[in-house]
Amino acid sequence: MDLLTTDLCDAHEDKVRVVEPMFNSFGGRAAFFGRIATLKLFEDNSLVRNALESPGNGRVLVIDGGGSLRRALVGDQLAALGVKNGWAGIVVYGCIRDSRAIGEMDIGVFAIDTHPMKTVKKNVGDSEIPVSFGGVTFTPGEWLYADEDGVIVSATALH
Repeated sequence: MDLLTTDLCDAHEDKVRVVEPMFNSFGGRAAFFGRIATLKLFEDNSLVRNALESPGNGRVLVIDGGGSLRRALVGDQLAALGVKNGWAGIVVYGCIRDSRAIGEMDIGVFAIDTHPMKTVKKNVGDSEIPVSFGGVTFTPGEWLYADEDGVIVSATALH
């Protein structure tokens, strides 16, 4: 990706919202961008599988996991589904697992941290609703840009 978040901030300061620094990069793709799709859930990744099984069309799945550090919401099998189905990236307000395997996949994956424990499966949560964390609201259909310098969101495409 030639679209650096720093350059986008310089050129479009009035159009971007910058997420507070909180994420680590785990995916094999260090920089990514795309339209936002959202999930809101807590320690249950049933909806994550459903989302990543659908066509990604270059979108970024933003998962509001409530910031939980007790369970991993994405592992290597789900990340592989994201690659297979054309997702550009996954941003997790929570944890992932299988970080070594995910680091070798062609997908961007940002998360707070790693955790070895899988989630429960109750099929509980919401999809395609605005979610807020890191001082930013992520609205489905808006644009997310991420790289080693951070994550930014814009209502319109900046590329």
